[in-house]
Formats: sequence, structure tokens, C-alpha cells
Amino acid sequence: MKSSSLFLLSVVTLEFSSILAFLPPLQTSSVVRDTSLSASRRNFLEAAGAAAFFVGPMSAFAEPRPMYLTEPTDEFKQNEAKAAEFKRQQLIAKKEFIAALDKLSSESNDADALVKDLKDIQALVAKTGGLPLGIKKEEMYKMIRSKKAKGFWPTPVEVAYQSLIQEVSFQQSPNLEKDLGNFYQ
Repeated sequence: MKSSSLFLLSVVTLEFSSILAFLPPLQTSSVVRDTSLSASRRNFLEAAGAAAFFVGPMSAFAEPRPMYLTEPTDEFKQNEAKAAEFKRQQLIAKKEFIAALDKLSSESNDADALVKDLKDIQALVAKTGGLPLGIKKEEMYKMIRSKKAKGFWPTPVEVAYQSLIQEVSFQQSPNLEKDLGNFYQ
């Protein structure tokens, strides 16, 4: 028992001395011995660095690496199916919006047709609960205002346009606690 512990002590001493061989020598003066706090701190840091080098980073080997899934879970597949269905519905709604906006900007020339097209767009906004993905509010307003700038824009058409603006605003941020609904419908 004594020989094994003696052997272990000699191996540790040999390893520690070989580690200290890589460290720079201590600067000591034979005339004045530095016994200030910084000298003991320096000695402590050198010894702690050697001990850390000797022991090594053991925490890196403490836990095994996490395993990643090879196949998607059923929950993930369900969420992907829901996302695909939502995107499909949004694409259908976008086609309807584009058709209604094209009809408004190119075919409608009298007040009744303009009012009907604006009411159709407003109904689409109410049906889809806002604008579909890919159609921006400002771009839609810009298309309608370009039609307005071409000349013919009577008062009933302006009322229908303002009603559409209010519907889009309501659908984007409905405040159901104050109002019971959109009074422009």
C-alpha cells in the first residue's frame, strides 16, 4: 500500500515538475525579497495555471452530446400540414384580391361599377379577416388612388373608398371591447 502511494506521489511530482518547466522562471532578487500581495498573487496564479493545465477541462467530457431526431415527429408533421393549408388559402385569397383590383383599375368606368368593385374588395377584406399575404395595404391604396387621379371619382365612390379603408383598419386591429363591430359594413 505504501509503495503504490509512493509511486503515485512520485508520478504526480514528476508531472508537476515537467509542467513547471514550461512556465517562465520567477523573478526574485537576492537583495530585496518581494513579499507584497502582488508577488503572492503571481505565485498563486502560476500554481493555479499549472494545476489547471495538469487536471484539464473535465467538464467537457461530463455529458454526452445530444442526439438529434432522424425523422420528424407527428406533431411537427401536423403543424407543417396546417401551414401548407394556410398558405394555400392565402394564395387563393390573393388571386381573388388581384382579380378584384384589376377589375377596378381597368374595367370600371361609371360610378355604380366603381362602388360595386370597392364594395366587393371590402367584402373580401371582411371575409378573409384582413389582407392576404403578399398584398400590402399601401400598394392597394396606391392602385385605387391612381384610378381616382385619372379623373372620374364621384362622392358615392369616395364614400365606398373610405369605407374600404375603415374595414381594412378594423380588420388589422379590431377593438372588440369598445365596438360591437365595424359600423361601416
